[in-house]
Amino acid sequence: MTERLPQIAYADLPEAVRPLADDILKISSAALGGPYNALLRSPDMARRCFDFLDYLRFKTSVNKRLNEFAILIQARISNAQYEWWAHEIIGRKAGLSDAVMRDLQQCRRPTTMQPDERLVYDYCVQLSLNHRVPDALWQEAVDHMGEQAVIDLTVLSGTYVMVSMLLNATQVGIPNGGALPLEVLDPVVIRQRLLA
Repeated sequence: MTERLPQIAYADLPEAVRPLADDILKISSAALGGPYNALLRSPDMARRCFDFLDYLRFKTSVNKRLNEFAILIQARISNAQYEWWAHEIIGRKAGLSDAVMRDLQQCRRPTTMQPDERLVYDYCVQLSLNHRVPDALWQEAVDHMGEQAVIDLTVLSGTYVMVSMLLNATQVGIPNGGALPLEVLDPVVIRQRLLA
């Protein structure tokens, strides 16, 4: 897989875009790589995306462990290699167990989820694969998480559909030629396995 966009160098950015790049560099483990390399080609959109992602990643009402789990769920559904690679590390630091991440990585419903992880898994998988959430699942999520957290989780899931698409369309690879963490599976197979 060859990356479709050459890496943008900070020195080559227009002066007006450098403040955004500076903000990205403060929080990005991949410097201006990953999705930022593509986003910086549309600076106005990149600023809006960065601010939005800043809320969803660092200021959301959903706790960090569950937030990262939701991102990994979307990465698995989308076969988004870079997204998985970047967020597996963050998820582990946030308290996601290796067993839960390994099952998900292998496109299996994790067997050792905590109750709140099970709820997030069911909610995000239903939302992403069926584009709907059954009434009972919606009510369970609201009862256990609260309305704001459910809305934040919903928007996070949708936003990481966009991030996955951007990474996949531009074929962002793993830094330093690292191994791809996900087996690329047909969407039908992913659907069958994760909804099982």
